[in-house]
Amino acid sequence: MPNVLSTLAGSQWGPMLKQWARTYMTHRDSVRRGLVLLFLVRTFLTVRQVVRRFQREQKRPSKPKLTTTEDKPARKRKVEVDMTFLKQIQRLLSIVMPGLRSKEFFMLVIHSGFLVFRTILSVYIASLDGRIVSALVRGKMREFAMGIGWWMLVAVPATYTNSMLSYMQSKLSLAFRTRLTHFIHKQYMSDMTFYAAGNLDDRIKNADQCITVDTTKFSNSLAELYSNLAKPILDVFIYNYQLTRGVGFEGVLIGTIIINLSSGTMRRYTPSFGKMVAEEQRLEGEFRFGHSRLIENAEEIALYEGQKVEKSALDRSYYALIKHVNRVFRLRVPHGMLEDFVIKYFWGACGLVLCSVPVFFKVPGLSSTDIGGRTEGFVTNRRLLMSSSDAVGRIMYAYKEVTELAGYTSRVTDLLDVFEDVKAGRYQKRLVSSASTENNAKQLEGRGKIEQSENIEFIDVPIISPNGDVLVPQLSFHVKPGMHLLIVGPNGCGKSSLFRILGGLWPVYGGTLHKPHHRDIFYIPQRPYLSLGTLRDQILYPDTIEDMKRRNVTDNDLLEILKVVQIQHIVEREGGWDTEKEWAIALSGGDKQRIAMARLFYHSPRYAILDECTSAVSMDIEKIMYTHATALGISLLTVSHRPSLWQYHNFILQYDGQGGYVFTKLDAQKRLALQEEKNAIEQKLIEVPKMQSRLQELREMKAAATNA
Repeated sequence: MPNVLSTLAGSQWGPMLKQWARTYMTHRDSVRRGLVLLFLVRTFLTVRQVVRRFQREQKRPSKPKLTTTEDKPARKRKVEVDMTFLKQIQRLLSIVMPGLRSKEFFMLVIHSGFLVFRTILSVYIASLDGRIVSALVRGKMREFAMGIGWWMLVAVPATYTNSMLSYMQSKLSLAFRTRLTHFIHKQYMSDMTFYAAGNLDDRIKNADQCITVDTTKFSNSLAELYSNLAKPILDVFIYNYQLTRGVGFEGVLIGTIIINLSSGTMRRYTPSFGKMVAEEQRLEGEFRFGHSRLIENAEEIALYEGQKVEKSALDRSYYALIKHVNRVFRLRVPHGMLEDFVIKYFWGACGLVLCSVPVFFKVPGLSSTDIGGRTEGFVTNRRLLMSSSDAVGRIMYAYKEVTELAGYTSRVTDLLDVFEDVKAGRYQKRLVSSASTENNAKQLEGRGKIEQSENIEFIDVPIISPNGDVLVPQLSFHVKPGMHLLIVGPNGCGKSSLFRILGGLWPVYGGTLHKPHHRDIFYIPQRPYLSLGTLRDQILYPDTIEDMKRRNVTDNDLLEILKVVQIQHIVEREGGWDTEKEWAIALSGGDKQRIAMARLFYHSPRYAILDECTSAVSMDIEKIMYTHATALGISLLTVSHRPSLWQYHNFILQYDGQGGYVFTKLDAQKRLALQEEKNAIEQKLIEVPKMQSRLQELREMKAAATNA
């Protein structure tokens, strides 16, 4: 095969090219060292620039205080691989890998060791492949057999390494998810965050989906990214170093320049997959939330026969998701074509040209000119080049994975931001559309005082819902041990809102609230909550069996409590104290309310909030419940419209539904007498139109008779 340099020398460019070649060969080592130094300096400056930008971002003042806002659509933050992403990923990395002595870091070191060993094996296999093919071409049977033997021997550590890489990646993902889930659960299940995030803030409607799905995808993506990014980067350096020994430094340099230019072109035309992933997860969460809402309200929807309306809402949510997914699919087609063309074909053609360098050009350090030596060199270089090209391709694909990781990171970070905000009393909630919305919003920014006390006392505390609806501008009343308060008023006037403030669910927007420790206040709603667990657990909740033993309470004591509310037979009927069932389904409404009463008697708090909690039991059980609670020294705060309960209370807090209220002593007998008189007068007033109509008829009949 004619030498290419000889061919070029015969052309008009020959003398000039020969002069350039002589000059370059004279200073070849200096040029190589200069280029390497330039590359290192460039890398150092780039890293320093990124670090400085990151430090400037870290020094910026924290975000302003979040307050309740008007009903305006929230502006979506663009999800990109930028400084914001680096800050977010650093925050999450400090959670999933808390230090150099953590189990996760140790696993990462082991994983990195296998990655390095795998690369070393790949380089050796490439060289071994060249020797085997060279022996085959030259007809050296002994060398060929030895090569095959070594090939089979190397397969053992190679296959073990590949399996361990997959295993360590899965273990890393699981370890990351465990750390992150424990951290999120700690934040979510403290300071009433699980309530505040869903009821006082509008930013996250599907915390369950974020905690269960997004954290899993983030952990998987982070573990995969390390494997898919760390090993290819290591491979590129090692394979390129080996290629410089096989095809020369110049060929590798030109190939690197071509790859960088084409990579830049691909990055420029790569869609924002991170933003698309975040949006897809949001739409998935809304679709799942729609089904959860359907399950939660299945009875009411079935009674109203609202399945068509609910199906329409679910279909809209699903088609919004599918529309977005189809858009992503359409964008992936041209992007995939561009990736395949550049990585597989364009880079493959450049690789063939690079491997041909030792054939057409004389490379210093290579003296093999026979067919076997050229074959060995070509096969080895081809194998190294394919591995290097594959590594660069994986780095390119990893950029897309980084953008997807940015989407998952954004979702998880947004969840943690909301948790931090609601813990600090910063909420974003859409206000009711009313004339006083602006004034209400200002009032929502304020905070009142909460002081520990043996008594319950509201001093000028406004009753305001989180959406800005002022129910009572200023409320003042008190309850001391021995007082029993009846709370009445029309629907939506603030009765249940008072309990939410007292229970710490809603913030105190003004005034001063005196209240005892939360363990001294017990709440029984109309529909009692029954937890997962045994029959015994339903009475102990939120205590455990260990707490029961520390209080020296036995199962016989619990049975005596059930006898008070006359459901002691339920223990034998359901199969004993240790029976586990879905109690919300297994028990009737009356049994549930009696279980709640037994739960109250077990805990015997200082105060009990009873919100229509006897609506499903007879008046006899109602009387037993109230008299026994009073005998235990429990002060009762009851919300009910049933006149039969008045006799058990000595104070009343009555709302008028217009923001006003009356707090005074309650004379049950006098109030019952007034109620009966009021009912009698109302009955008479109902008869007045009929009597007037009859009187008019009699007058008309009398007039007709007179005229006749």
